[in-house]
Amino acid sequence: MKKYELVVIGTGPAGEKGAVKAAYFGHKVAIIERAEKYGGAMVVTGTLPSKTLKETALFFSGKYEKGLYGIDRDLRHEASVEDFMFRKNFVTKTEGESVEENLQRHKVDIYKGTCSFADPHTLTITSDKGEEQIQGDYILVATGSYPFQPKGIPFDGKRIHDSDTILEITRFPKSLCVVGAGVIGCEYTTIFSTMGTKVYLVNNKDKILPFADTEIADELVKKMKQSGVSILFNTSIKEIQVPSSDEEEIQVTLENGESFGVDMFLFAAGRSGNTSELHCEKAGLEMGKRETLVVDRSYKTNVDHIYAVGDVIGFPALASTSMDQGRVAVAHMFKTKDLDHLPQYFPYGIYTIPEISMVGMSEEEAIEKGIDICTGKSRYPDMARGKIMGAKGGFLKLVFEKESLKVIGVHIVGHIATELIHFGLLLVEDQKDLYDVIGTIFNFPTLHDLYKYAAYDGLSNLTGYKVKE
Repeated sequence: MKKYELVVIGTGPAGEKGAVKAAYFGHKVAIIERAEKYGGAMVVTGTLPSKTLKETALFFSGKYEKGLYGIDRDLRHEASVEDFMFRKNFVTKTEGESVEENLQRHKVDIYKGTCSFADPHTLTITSDKGEEQIQGDYILVATGSYPFQPKGIPFDGKRIHDSDTILEITRFPKSLCVVGAGVIGCEYTTIFSTMGTKVYLVNNKDKILPFADTEIADELVKKMKQSGVSILFNTSIKEIQVPSSDEEEIQVTLENGESFGVDMFLFAAGRSGNTSELHCEKAGLEMGKRETLVVDRSYKTNVDHIYAVGDVIGFPALASTSMDQGRVAVAHMFKTKDLDHLPQYFPYGIYTIPEISMVGMSEEEAIEKGIDICTGKSRYPDMARGKIMGAKGGFLKLVFEKESLKVIGVHIVGHIATELIHFGLLLVEDQKDLYDVIGTIFNFPTLHDLYKYAAYDGLSNLTGYKVKE
């Protein structure tokens, strides 16, 4: 039986970065992957595929150029589902190959097959070649998550989808019902509505993206409605009737009594940890909600030599944070003393159309905590770069303390919001104030001017008169 200093389960962003870091520091490392492709949900079923489809939808719909110099470009009639999926498949393939090459370059032993605990230090790997066992001084569980599938919904991967199978469609849906107004549901709603699909978004609450600043969420709702999305708040699915013929519509009945027909159906409300096949009980691991693993701040489970990172531990379930969770866990295992915790603040990106990104507190969160705050906003169409782009909407919002003027939250909805947020991250992390923002020189014209004009607007809101530059 082969023995390793570290055995990693899963080649997603958390597992890959953890394995490579340990190998970089000279430790003997093995990694186990059950899927055909490397990279986990980040590469195969989640982050990169969905974001690539978002960019593809913008391109084929002509939205990148729409409005620019008054010129419209409509390629919808020319775009086939093969065109739509081509870039997604290319990115998935090449990024998966990059993950494999990175592991090989760092001399990490790769095992393919389904993995389970035989005891706290021993893992059984089952593949078409049979069974074998390996042992690890330390074990890092990075098995990711899978879409939650409630009973009563007849998933078939053909017309009734979860967030994994929707990536394998072979034709465009004429109409689509999306259940769940979290990140995944909102992303796919805007992607398909941009491509001309009639979308119904069903949400059991009165707000989409409940963790987002209310003004930001409301702006996305407005944009969705302008794209023809029907948003059905405060209700849920009562019944789905799937006809025998693909030519007939799926009949969806809601708890509020409303019903409608659609071509396809997507359930996108929640994910569960990939732990069911691990036999965690044989390792004595403590389980959390929805099959997740419970960890401490160093990502150590209740078993001293077993750590867990990424989606399998739940929130925030971001590729960006998962990568560093893997690195932090390895730092604690082998005392590398280079990265012992994640920073307090990290950016959150939602790849809807338009994009949303945020860092720090929302206005509602700050008020709830009793912080005396004020806000400042600036709009894309008012910026020179926004006018050049033909921006029709989008804004940046600063949340700051009234007395100190320190920025405690930045919220953006609009084009490349997920790129623009990183200056906001530094503002919040370094406790910068409005005058620090105003005193920063940006290239002109750029969308970063949104920060400066939002700061001026914030000062105006404090003093009651318009601040002159």
